[in-house]
Parts: sequence; C-alpha cells; structure tokens
Amino acid sequence: MARYKDAVCRLCRREGMKLFLKGAKCFTDKCPVEKRNFAPGQHGKDRKAKIVGYGLQLREKQKAKRIYFTQEGQFRNYFEKAARAKGVTGEMLLQQLERRLDNIVFRMGFAVARRQARQLVRHGHVAVNGRKVDIPSYQINAGDEVTIRERSLKLSILEVAKDFASHQPVPGWLEIDRDNYKGRVLALPRREDINLPVNEQLIVELYSK
Repeated sequence: MARYKDAVCRLCRREGMKLFLKGAKCFTDKCPVEKRNFAPGQHGKDRKAKIVGYGLQLREKQKAKRIYFTQEGQFRNYFEKAARAKGVTGEMLLQQLERRLDNIVFRMGFAVARRQARQLVRHGHVAVNGRKVDIPSYQINAGDEVTIRERSLKLSILEVAKDFASHQPVPGWLEIDRDNYKGRVLALPRREDINLPVNEQLIVELYSK
C-alpha cells in the first residue's frame, strides 16, 4: 500500500497551520511552521492568492487526510460509508476516522503522534480485546479494550509517550489506564468530542459534486 514518506512538517506548512504530526516538536520553537510559515517549494513565499470555492473544499479534505495519514482511495471509501450511514454525513466521516486503531492508540497516549501509533500497530505491539491487531485502519467499537502487549511494555517510546500524554486532556469517550498501558472505548465519539481544525461540511460538499 502506498504511504507518505516525505517530511511531514511540509504538510503543515502547505496547509498554513499546525496539524500536530510530530508530537512534542510541534509545541516548541523548532516547529517549521514557526520558522517558515509559508508553503514549501521554490515559490512558496509567492503563493498569496485568496482561496475560495473548490480550493477551500480541497484544503479541508487534504487537512483531514493528512491528520489521519490516509490515502485518497481510502479516504473516499470512508466518505461513501459515511454517506450511507444514518446521521450527519460529515460527523459520520470524522467518527470513522477517529475509530481507526492507530488514532485510538494515539488518543490513549501510547504514542506521541498518529504516525508513531501507526508504527506501533504495524509492528504488532497492540492488542484489541486480548488479540493482536496489526491493521492501523481497524475500526474500534464501543466497549473494546485496547492494550499494549505484554512483550512490548519495555519499549522506550512508551515512557516518552506517557510523559507527553500526561500534559494532554483525556478524551471523555475513552477510559485510560496509562500506568498499565491499556484503555477502553466507553462510547463512539460525537462531533463535540473531536477537536480538530477541520470543516467537515466542506468535505461533504466537495465529494457531493
């Protein structure tokens, strides 16, 4: 499967805002958005045209894709499922993205960024309801328990993530035991639980054309 391998800080600069893709670095002066708050590339400083209409819709979709590290085909599948589901399409889309296993691992504080959480899942360090799951896009349901497998508890990145997460608020829809690296999904997230700089209605308008 195709995946993004370039510097993720370029993605934040392209969107003109912090997407918090690098964990602790995003909160320091070393963040490239703080140093060079313009689009990457030779003509980055010259791109000052006002974005309207389709451009706004595209930027919102790109932000959501980049925050959750999904590819175009996968993202469109999420939208099509959301469109068929009962409820507001935009909210259903964000809920599916939040229910990804790699995102849950990040939200529980077992990784400092979603990309690191994706790596933890891929390398078989995560279990769902006691069974190893190595698929980052695995959809978590209410009541599921997510844990770091016993053989992986000595990973140094877990301690770093635990310290980082101690300064972050705990999502109300999750129950987390950070000392034992386990947590439970109490309920599916609602729109007010998803604190992201994304206007999902513009994404719906883009795909509905």
